[in-house]
Amino acid sequence: MNCLPAYSGARISGCWTLRSDGSGGGDGSLDRLLPSVSTGLTPRKRTTSQCKSEPPLLRTSKRTIYTAGRPPWYNEHGTQSKEAFVIGLCGGSASGKTTVARKIIEALDVPWVVLLSMDSFYKVLTPDKQILAASNDYNFDHPDAFDFGLLTHTLRKLKQGKSVKIPVYDFTTHGRQKDWKIVYGASVIIFEGIMAFTDKELLQLLDMKIFVDTDSDIRLVRRLRRDITDRGRDIEGVIKQYNKFVKPAFEQYIEPTMRLADIVVPRGGGNMVAIDLIVQHVHSQLEERKLRWDMAALASAHQAQPLPQTLSVLESTPQVRGMHTIIRNKETSRDEFIFYSKRLMRLLIERALSFLPSQVHLVQTPQGEDYEGRTFHGKRITGVSILRAGETMEPALRAVCKDVRIGKILIQTNQDTGEPELHYLRLPKDIGEDHVILMDCTVSTGAAAMMAVRVLLDHDVQEEKILLVSLLMAEMGVHSVAYAFPQVKIITTAVDKKVNDLFHIIPGIGNFGDRYFGTDAPPDWSDEEMDEPSY
Repeated sequence: MNCLPAYSGARISGCWTLRSDGSGGGDGSLDRLLPSVSTGLTPRKRTTSQCKSEPPLLRTSKRTIYTAGRPPWYNEHGTQSKEAFVIGLCGGSASGKTTVARKIIEALDVPWVVLLSMDSFYKVLTPDKQILAASNDYNFDHPDAFDFGLLTHTLRKLKQGKSVKIPVYDFTTHGRQKDWKIVYGASVIIFEGIMAFTDKELLQLLDMKIFVDTDSDIRLVRRLRRDITDRGRDIEGVIKQYNKFVKPAFEQYIEPTMRLADIVVPRGGGNMVAIDLIVQHVHSQLEERKLRWDMAALASAHQAQPLPQTLSVLESTPQVRGMHTIIRNKETSRDEFIFYSKRLMRLLIERALSFLPSQVHLVQTPQGEDYEGRTFHGKRITGVSILRAGETMEPALRAVCKDVRIGKILIQTNQDTGEPELHYLRLPKDIGEDHVILMDCTVSTGAAAMMAVRVLLDHDVQEEKILLVSLLMAEMGVHSVAYAFPQVKIITTAVDKKVNDLFHIIPGIGNFGDRYFGTDAPPDWSDEEMDEPSY
């Protein structure tokens, strides 16, 4: 690899700033500072690579619910309309890249930020290289030590809003752990690593490039402390590896890439002036990329259009119409509402299953005769419910699909913008291979359903393998979903024509979640005030 020319730039307010051509100042400069943010951080202690999202409101062993939901990242066509903003952090080993990243995250104070470490993408060592690593004779600070192909593919998908799997590298065994981490939903990606600027394809994915410049003596002390305390290595081995590999690699591969940086941060995480400058620029970029939905335009976009061919409405038999009469009646008791809703759900799910692919299957009857039947032609069936009302349809699906896998998505309405926002999701592994039955009890504007479908597509579920099932839909919601995702099959028991100014279905069914769970709404209830929006 050719060495790059030495860096030459101008120091401004404790940091370096460059034009894209490498000269100081100019239109690309960042000239506004935010007030300093003081944060107390504990030293990093880990033996495996890390990749995480910040900041959570609630994190348990099973789930993370975010303080603010993720607004739409796609347009009315259902296609990706804005990419995540990617910050690249480069610097020598133990220069404080992760500390700078964490301080940027805390100062940004925005949800859905992903920290992606290059440490996760070390190559798996062969047995011979494992022996070299055990004796500190393997060069982990060389470009050949990293899987740049997987790294570039992963960062590109994450920037496009897709779900990705991140390997977890174990520094004690020098191998990848069996379970990879699934990461999804980044608004901002902070990518840090010693070789972050050495690959041309990676550089093209970075919207902002930051070099963390720390004195070599400080980096050596930090590396000694980290490798001895956290990774179980002896002092002689660490010094041997530093002199043989780390120091020469920094001089040959890492330091020359400083000239590619937009901003150089001296003193690492202690330079809050530089960090505030970075945060100011990122905020301005996020504001420029912000997408706002016009709910009124969405409501009127498909008026007077015929219902799409992808819609299937349950036949309005006397039984079906009778059940609708009961559950639509505001005087119906909660017990009766639940009973007849469950009956309709069972019929609806059975109807949805008839749209799944099947193939001829020959069996032999107890009388010894052949019977030509049919069987499901696919890998798996997975149900995904849009919380909270969609969760009430899960028992009906489980009753007719043995061992069906279930996922959950929580989408709520932002009270200020009226937009749907993604707050939580839990999807089964490898859902991209499945046929998915997406469940929500009522669909009004279709905004939540569109967001849920987009989430499934981002997890590599094929559009033609998604079935949206709902007890009651408005024509507006049907058109919105069908227009954005023309290959999604839509199945419902009834379609009402109107949606009022509050986006309630007319004549409708009321707030399904409140009536089912007994959390009655006040007379002037609105979707924005409910735990379960009626989108």
